[in-house]
Amino acid sequence: MKHSSIALLALLHPTAITSFTHPTTHTSQQHHHAHPASSTTALASSGSSYGRLFRISTWGESHGGGVGVTLDGCPPRIPLSRDEIQFDLDRRRPGQSRITTPRNEADAVEILSGLTYNGGNDDEGGVTLGTPIGMLVRNKDQRSGDYLENDMSVAYRPSHADATYDAKYGVRAIAGGGRSSARETIGRVAAGAVARKILRMYNGIEVLAYVSKVQDIEATNVNHDTFTMDDVDANIVRCPDGPSAERMLERIDEIRKAGNSIGGVVTCVARNVPAGLGSPVFDKLEADLAKACMSIPAAKGFESGDGFGGTLLTGIEHNDEFYIDEETGATRTRTNRSGGIQGGISNGENIVVHVAFKPTSTIAQVQKTVTRDGREVELRGKGRHDPCVLPRAVPMVEAMVAITLVDALMCQKAQGELFADETPVEAKANPMGTTAHREGGPNREAVGVSGSDKPIGLK
Repeated sequence: MKHSSIALLALLHPTAITSFTHPTTHTSQQHHHAHPASSTTALASSGSSYGRLFRISTWGESHGGGVGVTLDGCPPRIPLSRDEIQFDLDRRRPGQSRITTPRNEADAVEILSGLTYNGGNDDEGGVTLGTPIGMLVRNKDQRSGDYLENDMSVAYRPSHADATYDAKYGVRAIAGGGRSSARETIGRVAAGAVARKILRMYNGIEVLAYVSKVQDIEATNVNHDTFTMDDVDANIVRCPDGPSAERMLERIDEIRKAGNSIGGVVTCVARNVPAGLGSPVFDKLEADLAKACMSIPAAKGFESGDGFGGTLLTGIEHNDEFYIDEETGATRTRTNRSGGIQGGISNGENIVVHVAFKPTSTIAQVQKTVTRDGREVELRGKGRHDPCVLPRAVPMVEAMVAITLVDALMCQKAQGELFADETPVEAKANPMGTTAHREGGPNREAVGVSGSDKPIGLK
């Protein structure tokens, strides 16, 4: 197979693994034998898909006909309605408040495939078929002239993807930024709504995010065990700590009126996640969550649990001590500095992650930049943009965390629970986590600290 054919195959099948043999010079005696050391496996990816068993592929540009997602691997027989998906999209859509982009889009979702309604009304919902679910949101309020009829058509916006897209592809969608626009996340949020439904049905799992920091203003009074979505959505900043939200809003307004932008942190908490999700080494749950969250536009940092703050502690301060829950008999941790993940595997406590978002690149102040043909110029950004991406990033982070958790759950079911565990109860590891229960209740056998050098409880 020639190299050009290999490249074409990778183009036509971007997610396929293709084995091929490099062409070699053969003698007449070697003509029918490939060089044994030249066999190579190539893996190509187009970068618009995420997940292993529960897999999404998003498509569409900001100023194209529409944007959407193909969700493959969704389990069958899941009751699902358009309203459930629209609810999450409404939390993400533009034009919600003075601190979000004023682009006026209803973001009304159309479910194109993957559901059966069995003669009922589409609005009443249907049931998933187990086949790919296609969802589309049509663009209605594009103003391409904001990009094409000024200097932004030839000059790169500083810190935006304009220049790097040009460097990679040799062409870019000038109007709206194409795929680099946050409008791409519509498909993620739509798929995330399906994932949210699956998680809730499986174990009452909740995925809730909130704005925890705007610049140096930090929320200080949020209980990760009890805060609700209503608490988050009670103000336009999406911070459940009311006094902190007021100070955050004042700062955002100050920056917005100056034609500038501002960044901060979104914290996400997943409650009731069972222990055992994630795999050692390369497929650690926190590694998958990091990739998922860092793929969101403007995301520049990720922390799991205490993250970088944990580096300021000693081992005795940072370790989460175990104890036995008096009611359920399950193994629990007294603190949660690990953020619900240890060794890359969930331990049944709240999963807590933090995602840092940079200030929006397109601002109404003059900046120095260059044009596509290499001339130095000054540019003032045009168009409609969020002065702070954080309020709308909340449902985006929730979606990516939910998608990752469903994918991890399905992987665990496929590998770790393919066959029933018939190990006697007394020989099994004690169950872990907030929703786990030990069969027969807590182990009441007395255990003390021996004066010998033997481990605790051993005779």
